[in-house]
Amino acid sequence: MSKRDYYEILGISRTATTVEIKKAYRRLAMKYHPDRNTDDSEAEEKFKEVKEAYEVLSDEQKRAAYDQFGHAGVGSGGGAGAAGAGAGFGGASFSDIFGDVFGDIFGGGGGRGPHRAYRGSDMQYNLEISLEDAVKGTTVKIRVPTQVTCEACGGTGAKKGSSPKTCPTCGGVGQVRMQQGFFIAQQTCPTCHGQGTVIDDPCTVCRGRGRVRDHKTLSVKVPPGVDTGDRIRLAGEGEMGEKGGPPGDLYVQIHVKKHPIFERDDADLRCEMPITITTAALGGELEVPTLEGKVKLKIPAGTQTGKVFRIRGKGVKPVRGGGVGDLLCQVVVETPVNLSDEQKELLQKLDESLRGGGSKHSPHSSSWLDGVKNFFKEMGF
Repeated sequence: MSKRDYYEILGISRTATTVEIKKAYRRLAMKYHPDRNTDDSEAEEKFKEVKEAYEVLSDEQKRAAYDQFGHAGVGSGGGAGAAGAGAGFGGASFSDIFGDVFGDIFGGGGGRGPHRAYRGSDMQYNLEISLEDAVKGTTVKIRVPTQVTCEACGGTGAKKGSSPKTCPTCGGVGQVRMQQGFFIAQQTCPTCHGQGTVIDDPCTVCRGRGRVRDHKTLSVKVPPGVDTGDRIRLAGEGEMGEKGGPPGDLYVQIHVKKHPIFERDDADLRCEMPITITTAALGGELEVPTLEGKVKLKIPAGTQTGKVFRIRGKGVKPVRGGGVGDLLCQVVVETPVNLSDEQKELLQKLDESLRGGGSKHSPHSSSWLDGVKNFFKEMGF
């Protein structure tokens, strides 16, 4: 055995953790390994020292004895002693050391691979609701597809009376390594596809998957004020996890149906309000629908198309906060159609009467006509 201090050999302190010990060993073992230092007896001796120190300090009982009694506490069996080069060093070939390093990176060994639990995938459900339900909130029951553990095989995927077997190709690791010189490539096992086990006699119900398709009914609480594009998250209602992993989530995507009267604009509601030419000219009072019932709106005389009336507090309270919006009613003066001869005659008489008043009755029209005349004059028409 080496008489040098094991902590000194590995270049670590006496309070080093297990992780620090292992890290130091990997670094030095790769540096002095005979596979990388052929015909170098000095490197070979240093590798023996490094391995001897690691075998003692990585074992809790041996380390405790060494800390208390020194080399005498671990006797003659603690190190690599007369081990030879290469694979003869207690089985620690360069590929073992290199593979251990890359195993931590690529998932080989150490409880990784097929033994790792996987979270289930998230799912999405498109929910179409009315504008009324979006504004006021509602509760909706939905039916979604799901997967459940196969009762016939208990989730193993193997036919009743049998069980999955350790993959003969990867030995249950789920991955295989291919080495060429100092380089190692690691890939998913082609036999078990990363599962670590194979099923010789699969379950006839689930066909070896360990789960079967089913449906479940969920109650979705839609909060007041949602709009198209909003999502509601139902935690744990997605696809079931694998190997004991947690299930995914279900996201309910909201789509608000087109309304026959109202159109939403953030917190406000908009609508067009057709009125007769008589009401526009003489004024009047209309009943206007809102999501909370009817309200009366006074139309002043001389109202023009495009005029917007604002009814306070009859809009939407957004789900993300803020005040309640308004209802915006835009006037559309409707031109009479399908007139009788008598009605046409009355309109002609009205038109003649209005024309006699000049721009008094039609200020916008007169202003526009004056502008057209000036335009033609300037252009020389």
